[in-house]
Amino acid sequence: MKIAVVVPALDEARRIEGAIQSARARGRDESEKFAGPRVEIVVVDGGSRDETVLRAREAGVRVVGSSPGRGRQLQAGVEASESDVVLFLHADSRLEPGWEVAIQEALRDPGVVGGAFGLRFDERASAALRLVEWVANLRARWLAMPYGDQAIFARRAALVAAGGVPDAVVMEDLDLVRALKRQGRIAVLPLPVTTSARRHLGAGVLRTALRHTLALLAWRLDLDRGRVAAWLRR
Repeated sequence: MKIAVVVPALDEARRIEGAIQSARARGRDESEKFAGPRVEIVVVDGGSRDETVLRAREAGVRVVGSSPGRGRQLQAGVEASESDVVLFLHADSRLEPGWEVAIQEALRDPGVVGGAFGLRFDERASAALRLVEWVANLRARWLAMPYGDQAIFARRAALVAAGGVPDAVVMEDLDLVRALKRQGRIAVLPLPVTTSARRHLGAGVLRTALRHTLALLAWRLDLDRGRVAAWLRR
């Protein structure tokens, strides 16, 4: 089973190499072979004005261009890759050693069409962030509705059957998971993916969590996505 890691990026020169290197990490057992031959990495740039493209190419991975918008970038990565499984990794997130084996084990069950990892922030000192982690992981496991920063993955066949990655202004990750669930089960793995807490810390942890909760409610109520996006960006 070969896995494509698709990394959407926009002005992520400081972080793109870390995401790429995490996708190349060895297994938990250092005697395991380097994951490289079984892992295809594609960076999809949405028009960066910094050195994102240069640094990704220097890291030795394929870079393709796309119009901005995470849904469009993710779909461009799907179309540019050829692997049996596609994993979507945010540029400010890091996969943990053993991630590849964890996906293969989950997909041994033919009823599982995709999944995601547990959520862990790179900033561990804040009790509020740990609470957000706990709630996010509880929600993901109980409802099988992980967010995009949990590194969603899917069988290519299930992605095709689901119609690809939705081209939504925001919350394309929830749209994608909902579409995949129509094809089969979603597995939320115990192994975490470490993601940046920068957005939470910048706007305030509890305030950001409340905004995300209200956005989730708006998604469930099928409110106008453009209005939700404008509200989230204020």
